[in-house]
Amino acid sequence: MRVAILGGGTIARLFLEHIRRGDLGAAEVVAIVGRSEGGARGKPLAAEFGVACVTAIGDLLKLQPDVVVEAASHEAVREYCGPLLDAGVAVIVLSAGALADDKLRVRLEAAALKTGALLYVPSGGIGGLDALKAACIAGVDQVEIIVSKPAAAWRGIAYVERLNIDLAGMREPTVLFEGAAREGVPHFPANVNIAAVLSMAGIGFDRTRLKVVADPTIKHNTHQISIRGKTGNISIKLENVPAPDNPKTAWLACYSALAALKLAKSPIRYGT
Repeated sequence: MRVAILGGGTIARLFLEHIRRGDLGAAEVVAIVGRSEGGARGKPLAAEFGVACVTAIGDLLKLQPDVVVEAASHEAVREYCGPLLDAGVAVIVLSAGALADDKLRVRLEAAALKTGALLYVPSGGIGGLDALKAACIAGVDQVEIIVSKPAAAWRGIAYVERLNIDLAGMREPTVLFEGAAREGVPHFPANVNIAAVLSMAGIGFDRTRLKVVADPTIKHNTHQISIRGKTGNISIKLENVPAPDNPKTAWLACYSALAALKLAKSPIRYGT
């Protein structure tokens, strides 16, 4: 399996390390894709692991990847994923919040259906999507997710800065957003991609409720999911260790991406 990675951060390094150790069998990384060769984090990472660093979709396609893992940004999803699926290349999307844009999501779904290329959005830092999808067939009335992270995880976000909240001096949990996932997901492009995945697997962005909390009393990225429907009630709580060097992302979400890659070409699947 020939793999390319969009992005040069924590997840890209995780993939490179595991693939170099042979944890994914015969998989090999053929390229890291960055925005610019001069300033991208991907260039030194590519040099360290001896793989190509490219910036253009044409150069990427010349390397004939079987699967491309998007671990970069909403912008990367918009720029690269459509052309890749059009070319029949499987795509694993981690910046799932970009798909709150209905036009973009429909475009990618149509491309995947036309070419047969896999469009895979992993569960990330949450679980229970298999139960949610099963419950939805019978009928689900309510889905809610509460995303609570330490105050430091919410720094540098334009929406939070406009709230004029003193994250450094925070002493008690503070609600940053509460409402429909459709409205909330775009405010936190690197923090609540899990709410997008939950929406797409369940009852949609407009009916899925999202509550976002900055909590200086916790150390883990904590997600509480509640589902109410005809098959019964489901309550899930996850307390995730933040990824090294990136408190906005759960370490579990990084390994969810790796697990998704292992499944990309497998005919055998258990659960999701």
